Amino acid sequence: MPGIQDILHKLEVGGGQRHIKIALTLLVLLLVFCGYNLRSFRNLDTQEAMDTAQLARNLASGQGYTTKFVRPLSMHLLRQQALDPSKGSDALETEDPARLKRPHPDLSNPPVYPVVLAGLMKVLPFNHDSLTARAFWYRDAKFWRHQPDFIIALFNQALMVLMLAVTWLLTRRLFDEEAAWIATLCLLGVELLWRFSISGLSTMLLLLIVSGIFWLLHLLEVEGREPRRTRKSLILLWVGLGLLVGLGALTRYAFLWMIVPVTVFLILFAGRWRFLSSGVVAGVFLLVLLPWVARNLHQSGLPFGTATYAVIEQSGEHVDYKLQRSLEANVSVQDVIPVRYKLMSNLRSMVQGEILSFGGTWLTWFFLVGLMVGFRNPGTQRLRYFILMAFVTLVVVQALGRTRLSTDSPSINSENLLVLLLPAVVIYGVAFFLMLLDNLKWAEPLFRRAAIVGFIILAALPLILTLAPPRPVAVAYPPYYPPHIQTVSSWMKEDELLMSDVPWAVAWYGNRQCVWLTLDLAKDFYAINDYQKPVKGLYLTAVTMDAKFVSNFLRTGEFSWGDFMMKTMYKNELPRDFPLRSAPTGILFWPEEIFLTDWNRWRASERSE
Repeated sequence: MPGIQDILHKLEVGGGQRHIKIALTLLVLLLVFCGYNLRSFRNLDTQEAMDTAQLARNLASGQGYTTKFVRPLSMHLLRQQALDPSKGSDALETEDPARLKRPHPDLSNPPVYPVVLAGLMKVLPFNHDSLTARAFWYRDAKFWRHQPDFIIALFNQALMVLMLAVTWLLTRRLFDEEAAWIATLCLLGVELLWRFSISGLSTMLLLLIVSGIFWLLHLLEVEGREPRRTRKSLILLWVGLGLLVGLGALTRYAFLWMIVPVTVFLILFAGRWRFLSSGVVAGVFLLVLLPWVARNLHQSGLPFGTATYAVIEQSGEHVDYKLQRSLEANVSVQDVIPVRYKLMSNLRSMVQGEILSFGGTWLTWFFLVGLMVGFRNPGTQRLRYFILMAFVTLVVVQALGRTRLSTDSPSINSENLLVLLLPAVVIYGVAFFLMLLDNLKWAEPLFRRAAIVGFIILAALPLILTLAPPRPVAVAYPPYYPPHIQTVSSWMKEDELLMSDVPWAVAWYGNRQCVWLTLDLAKDFYAINDYQKPVKGLYLTAVTMDAKFVSNFLRTGEFSWGDFMMKTMYKNELPRDFPLRSAPTGILFWPEEIFLTDWNRWRASERSE
């Protein structure tokens, strides 16, 4: 039986130190995981997350790639695509896909993340119907959590753990094991990543894909300098790289521009196979992307559906969500001209703030200053060239593709592309820190270890402060209060149509078809209600009720939604021909919310209870 001295010797000299590091890292991960979810988790609070979740549920339930969040713009695109002069107007009346009589195809979201979530919903016990399956969790008689939201967050945190593991392996390969542990712990302590993990967005999946791209590029660069692999294994690497970039593009459309720095890197550093490798990677990328583009072209006439217009949104007259809410999208070549002003304006704001802390950590400064220091290993140096090329590409793409989504949810949105480079930034930031530390030549190893521990704690300080008191609010209200949304939706039949200023929330939490509040009341509302599908309920939340008074209400003119709200709130009257004239009483809605419908549906619900 080994003695205590033998055990201590094994821990200090043998492989025991590595086991201790692994155990401590897992313990820290578990503590942060439990602490963050107990204190900081809240229901989904972004349009994109709820939109993706309801789309995944439709897929999982066998409804195909259809959505219950209906954009007027998508109705317009479907109708325009269905117009065929050879069929005549009578044919359109019977085949018009914008009538909402059948499931509405989604024309806004790329497919990879919804498909992944749909598979998750098939495997795990998602409880979507709160009336029968307790999807809503309560604490002290108050709404606490939505069970499907929580499972989606846990899944994204599992993806984050996989991304941390890839980061550890890549850092150890580029530098050494010490740098790998420090980089992993620093990345674990980035509070922005944890916020993304509970947001329900596809960022964690995309971060894992980007980590895989870094890994394959490094392997191909090493092979370019020191050829060792067979042609078959090289082809597998090329195909894998093209597949990853293609899957990234089908996870987030803006990511497709990453094919540019990837192919440039291969041409520069892939050795004798540089042109063949870049060609294969680009070819596989196109093969992955083109079927989905063909589907969008067939249904909407645009390669990326409504997302094609992201470049012109927030420019010229297309500010806020006017284009998405318009039933007649009047887009011309002239709308491209203001895009240059959008680019310069967004670049200015990014240079002044976001670029300096795009990863939500001050380690960005170590990365930027470390650019002035070279590395002896050419592979390490060349991979940093790729990071710089990707950085420039993503800065331009993010500036051009920014929409109102970035205003509604700063930092935590799908348009935040720079965060995808965070693992690489942390790796090279830690490497520069260790270079500075080694130049100080500490007399005692204990001082060096203390400096490393202090460095990690400072990197994780925002997360530590997040876990400290006071406890943040567990509900993303206003405007999203899931029990209210579910109550309103339960009054509607499954085949009835709602209209709301938060249709993504109605589609996800209420599981009802809901069209976005139209841009115009006098024309667009009645165009949908009279000729497409009757609107049986109007649900307005704090998005409208807390809107700017002068610009949103006083300046919108007669027969507009602003005029409608003014008369409803202050004169207690509705337009004479408005079809929805019944409203529930009590404190459930007023003054934060308004619900109007065609008859007293809540009374039928009360009788059934």
